Amino acid sequence: MLLMGIMLVLMFASSLGDAAIMDELAHIPAAYSYVFLKDARLNPEHPPLIKDIAALPLIGQDLNFPTDIKAWQYDVNGQWDQGATFLYEAGNDPARILKLMRLPMMLLAVLFGWMIWLFSRRHFGERVAFLATFLYAFSPTFITHARFVTTDLGAAVAFFIGIVAFVRFLGEPNAKNILLAGLAFGAAELLKFSLILLIPIYGVLLVAWAMVRVEISWGERAKTFLGLVLKTALIILIGLALIWLVYLWHVWNYPVERELRDAAYLLGSFQPRAVADIVPWLIQYPLLRPLGQYFLGLLMVLQRAAGGNTQYFLGEVSNLGTWNYFPILYLLKEPLALHILTLIAAAFSITRVLRAKTKSVTAALVWVRDHFIEFASIAFIAIYWTSSITSPLNIGVRHVLPTFPFIFILVAREIVAWLRSWPASDVVSWWDWLRRVYEIYIASLPRYLLAGALVLWQASSVLAAFPYYLSYYNEAGGGLMNGYQIAVDSNYDWGQDLRRLGDYVRENNTPEIGLFYFGGGSPARELGDRFRMWWPVEGQPKDGGWYAISATFQMGAFGPAVRGFVKNPQDSFDWLKAFEPVARAGTSIFIYHLPPR
Repeated sequence: MLLMGIMLVLMFASSLGDAAIMDELAHIPAAYSYVFLKDARLNPEHPPLIKDIAALPLIGQDLNFPTDIKAWQYDVNGQWDQGATFLYEAGNDPARILKLMRLPMMLLAVLFGWMIWLFSRRHFGERVAFLATFLYAFSPTFITHARFVTTDLGAAVAFFIGIVAFVRFLGEPNAKNILLAGLAFGAAELLKFSLILLIPIYGVLLVAWAMVRVEISWGERAKTFLGLVLKTALIILIGLALIWLVYLWHVWNYPVERELRDAAYLLGSFQPRAVADIVPWLIQYPLLRPLGQYFLGLLMVLQRAAGGNTQYFLGEVSNLGTWNYFPILYLLKEPLALHILTLIAAAFSITRVLRAKTKSVTAALVWVRDHFIEFASIAFIAIYWTSSITSPLNIGVRHVLPTFPFIFILVAREIVAWLRSWPASDVVSWWDWLRRVYEIYIASLPRYLLAGALVLWQASSVLAAFPYYLSYYNEAGGGLMNGYQIAVDSNYDWGQDLRRLGDYVRENNTPEIGLFYFGGGSPARELGDRFRMWWPVEGQPKDGGWYAISATFQMGAFGPAVRGFVKNPQDSFDWLKAFEPVARAGTSIFIYHLPPR
């Protein structure tokens, strides 16, 4: 498909200038150790499947993965140091490793686009499939996170296959669909731990499916519900079997004593302890060890979610999270054209509901029965967004990425219906025929022109952002160059511009530059002997000179601590506010030429 070809070109070409982002420093060594060493001691807080896929191109590569260093031998989850050593200190070519491991992510994104198109075409037709796939292919958030060795794309794929397979099972609960739904559930859990949400989502869909069977009695509905519950339990068991099988590989060479020690440390503060104690109990039995490692990661995620995440957002710094974090970032980091299309779709949908001749509970149940895919999509979006908004873990708009494909499909469905919303009438005369021609080809023309303009606007805004997709903010968010004032970290600055800083230093013949860097790249490797570490907390440099700082560190230092958060004095350096950067590396590294003090 042309759209997927364009998306692939944008992803690949824009990734070539990006250094390793922060999370890749952990995921890359973990991926290698999973596939080649069968040892899951690194990065257990993320399930292995997406990392396994990323590591496949490394087969046959002559790489050095040190296992005699402290990070591997003694540290608990020494992923960051192991990653730095593997990429930059072991004689490997980090640029080649990045290129090879990012490519499967991009190909998975293309495959996912094909899945969205195929699903939409099957249920809603060619026009809806094209528009939904366009919104996906020209989503700057998808283009961004499908280029990195992280779990965000995998989470979106996982929720999609998990929900689609389960809805198909509900429609035809035969042995084949039970098996497919079970495998989809297991694969989903192996892609992201947040997929545990599929279980309550399945519960909601089960209840809804039984309730909307208005053609049968309530007793028959209860019987149908109980039968589906038992089959859903079988689906989950099939999923657990797949999880066990995959994790078996990953703990094969992981010493059990080391696994027990690591688990005890990593879950040291988890409450309630009775739940945490399940993990070492599972690990001590060889047959249950794979499930023990899986549940270790799941509990680590729950533990981290409860603790929140320190973030700069709208001029403030806190670790408690705020309810408007995800809604605002969604509105500002996806194109305005998409949001206008969404408003049109919502208004048209509400109008159709208000004009419905029959308004009753039974009519609503019949609509859900006849439009269960749409209901399932809306239910998932509502559950997932509610979970995200109420969580203190504000980790970037990428966290709500799994809901995007369902939003795209729903918007596309309603927009196509709106474009073709001419009155239905019988043609019994020439006058009726002329009126029908007018309604189809003349009266609808403004709608087509508006929709076409919005599609072109979205495409042009995304193409214009090349290659800085991670820093994308729409016009309301300040655009590429000013979005850092809203939120940073994976929303704007994840360390991707380090190579561009190296280009700037060489092009401007800068003799030396101090750098305070946030990311997964190696300043020493990119800048050579021109690099020196800079700690802004020490105050304005006495002799002045060239200095650079990542936007994530700068905004975290400039923003005041709020809602009880206490900022470390070393994380603030207000003296820098008196100076303006003279340039930027890419969008996210500010470059200063400071005068002598």
